[in-house]
Amino acid sequence: MSWFFALLAAIGRPVTRGLAALGRLALFAGQTLGHMLRPPFYFKEILQSLLNIGYFSLPVVGMTAIFTGGALALQIYSGGARFNAEAVVPQIVAIGMVRELGPVLVGLMIAARVTSSIAAETATMKVTEQIDALVTLSTHPMKYLTVPRVLAGLVMVPFLVGIGDIIGILGGYVVGTRSLGFNASAYLINTVNFIETRDVVSSLIKGAAFGFIATLLGCYHGMNTGRGAQGVGRATKSAVESAAILILAANFILTSILFSL
Repeated sequence: MSWFFALLAAIGRPVTRGLAALGRLALFAGQTLGHMLRPPFYFKEILQSLLNIGYFSLPVVGMTAIFTGGALALQIYSGGARFNAEAVVPQIVAIGMVRELGPVLVGLMIAARVTSSIAAETATMKVTEQIDALVTLSTHPMKYLTVPRVLAGLVMVPFLVGIGDIIGILGGYVVGTRSLGFNASAYLINTVNFIETRDVVSSLIKGAAFGFIATLLGCYHGMNTGRGAQGVGRATKSAVESAAILILAANFILTSILFSL
């Protein structure tokens, strides 16, 4: 029976560590939300975070969305041709971008660009004792570093998702009208008539959730980094990995909830 208990221990250790990590993350998220509702507020940091997360992410979001929309139109046309259903390209591109691909791709791009940046910056501040200096100056690190970034993620990522949805549909429109022979006005009419308000709302809700996850995990791993350059590297890598996984998991959960409504 000793092998059986050894097997249970081997399984239980990573599970216990994972649950403990989720618990620490949940506590960190609760503390962040609590500080978000209480002054003082550092408006300069909030504005800078809005620019970094929102405005400066527009190029990568736009390029990702337009190529994805174009490729999606080509794939749907190719697949629909097998069933003589090529006419559904505008509708499927629209619903695919708005409900699923737009929010998920923007969330993953934010995880790659913003989460890594936040984690590396915060971890460097931790290693070089700049966070300790904030405490010495009677400035709460979570209010000064975490709250502005998480708040900016909640506000700006839905905006980026909306822009990404529009540009993705535009990419499908360009490919559909220039390469696949669709009538331009008919394509736009089919797209507009097919999208419902609930599709747009669900896309923006996902964007807010993904923005919260991406920025929170960047701050969390940065605040809990190890010492030295290796610690900064591990914190950055762990932040991006965990943000991507949690974004995909949250997408499944939110899709299940919104689909049932």
